Amino acid sequence: MPVAANDQFYAELPAHKMPLGELLTQSHLFNEIPRGWYVVLTDIKGSTNAVFSGRHEDVNLIATGSIVSVLNIAYGLNIIIPFFFGGDGATFIVPPGIIDKVMQALASYKINTQNTFNLELRTGMVAIEQIYTQGHHLHIAKFSSSASFHIPVVLGNGLNYAEQLIKGDDALLSNHPAQTDELDLSGMQCRWDRVAPPQDREEVVTLLVAAGDNARQSASFSKVMNKIDEIYGPPRKRQPISVAQLKLKTTFSNLGAEMRFRLGQVKWFKLITIWLTTLYGQIYFRTRSGRKYLKSLVEMADTLVIDGKINTVISGTIKQRKELQQALDELEQDRAILYGLHISSASIMSCYVRDLIDGHIHFVDGSEGGYTQAAKILKEKIHLNNLPN
Repeated sequence: MPVAANDQFYAELPAHKMPLGELLTQSHLFNEIPRGWYVVLTDIKGSTNAVFSGRHEDVNLIATGSIVSVLNIAYGLNIIIPFFFGGDGATFIVPPGIIDKVMQALASYKINTQNTFNLELRTGMVAIEQIYTQGHHLHIAKFSSSASFHIPVVLGNGLNYAEQLIKGDDALLSNHPAQTDELDLSGMQCRWDRVAPPQDREEVVTLLVAAGDNARQSASFSKVMNKIDEIYGPPRKRQPISVAQLKLKTTFSNLGAEMRFRLGQVKWFKLITIWLTTLYGQIYFRTRSGRKYLKSLVEMADTLVIDGKINTVISGTIKQRKELQQALDELEQDRAILYGLHISSASIMSCYVRDLIDGHIHFVDGSEGGYTQAAKILKEKIHLNNLPN
């Protein structure tokens, strides 16, 4: 299948290496997303109740699987698309050349999720053209967050508008049929146990920030990111994942749950093979290649998302967090932002591993459903302030 030039829009954007707080104020470095593209969302209905009932790892697993199912299509066609992990769902910005394949794969994935977890996955799409027609904005830049990892940065309220349409009372849900081919969840791995903060840190903070005034969004977000840098130091200093704290899950029950999710059933011979491979992993990670992979894993941990909101997972001391809360409270009193914050003792991580060199991404959330719990606090503040969700 030939790839249209328009489908390469995101791939061709330059990656900016300046501090994120500076990038956020450089409007000329942001590009308008093409009108022919689409916003695609996945969201677990009732995710907050699922998290509070102790199913936060299931919720993260489902969100990760939706990303894997979409990225396997895109990568198979040599297309790079922006995507955003949200703890209990995901958002994608998808070119027209693959939109039907993506929605059919997600229709299959929705069935998989219902059968495996008895949780409903909502999936929907909104045309960028419609977002612009309704007076909303979407501007995107590519940020180099480490030597080997780039993330999309989106400003504007367009993704928020799309989310309202898909998750609202008159939910604009997809009615695409399930794909006829087998769902491809290859590369999905969830074999890391809860990750304690690095040894010199005391806690993990999951933070969500929305602009109180869209006209001041970029300036407000810049202030937040600069304040995080000032208090916690550069990204590597606040990274919640460290090599020293990584531990593999090695029980049959944990590995079987992953297999049941990917394949719909447990195949015992394959399970034993995976178990042996996992045990070997503890030896492999002591080798030069293994240590190099673990170092890149930390660099490619997805701990920051900017999709019209700031979503981030950081680690630090109690003193640092209190200083951050004071700064955020002052910005909130100034009506520049609203925020939700959750504190936990660990991170949880799910992974997409195409290869062990540079084809891997690791999605991080605070334990006990950090993103979902922070989002609950933020939504309550938005409601009290009569702002759009």
